[in-house]
Amino acid sequence: MSQAERKVVSKKRDTVHRLYSRSKTIRPKNIRHRKEMLGFYSQFIQRDDLCFDVGANIGSRTEVFHRLGARVLAIEPQESCVDTLRRKYRDNNRVTIIPAALSNKEGKADLLISQANTLSSLSREWIESVKSSGRFSEYEWIGSETILTTTLDRLIEEFGAPVFCKIDVEGFEFQVIKGLTTPIEYISLEFTPEFIESTLCSIQYLSDLCHYQFNYAVEESMSLALMDWISPDEICEILVNLPDKMIFGDVYAKNVTVQLQQPATLEKN
Repeated sequence: MSQAERKVVSKKRDTVHRLYSRSKTIRPKNIRHRKEMLGFYSQFIQRDDLCFDVGANIGSRTEVFHRLGARVLAIEPQESCVDTLRRKYRDNNRVTIIPAALSNKEGKADLLISQANTLSSLSREWIESVKSSGRFSEYEWIGSETILTTTLDRLIEEFGAPVFCKIDVEGFEFQVIKGLTTPIEYISLEFTPEFIESTLCSIQYLSDLCHYQFNYAVEESMSLALMDWISPDEICEILVNLPDKMIFGDVYAKNVTVQLQQPATLEKN
């Protein structure tokens, strides 16, 4: 994208950003909600854990993970969001900003830029799906930006395996998951019912990788929907039969293999 095109895109984005009222914004709206977020994520994250925030945007989840005492990799390709993250965490050695997107391979890709930066995506199919369903029919994707891509495996090789990995990349979650061959203890994946096949593929991929159990949360409820963690087949059955096709949420995957191995390891010590 040329400099002139960037200016046009930026101007359009600034002009229409105020219209962005119906999307799944993840910025804490008040102190109560922030406390709910801290309480919710504390079941996955302890002090000094390493967390990956994939699709960090301007860092609402990064902030929560950091406040829980975690070390955080904030992975975000959009230049404007990266600038915000760098300003916020420039003197913080517990937050590392990766100005790239994750995919199934290293290289370059075209990021489709939305009027609202939380809707920019690498997936044309997802964009077409959410516009056709009416979820985001009033928004436009007003340009593209060539960005660098890397993989979960590459980040794990460089920084170590995270305890928790949040993935929220507007329909590109399956491509991100395909870049993983090392099991992670906890993973969250955003889903939308009209693009659920991608989520089902991600669940299947994780299930082939190791023994995962699953749960889910709806929108910003900050509460798991199920009392017990369930099998891949059971979570897929729930997701394809959700009665409200205009909700969104996150699927949570728990690596049961890690937890089953821990008592044996303790006995050996």
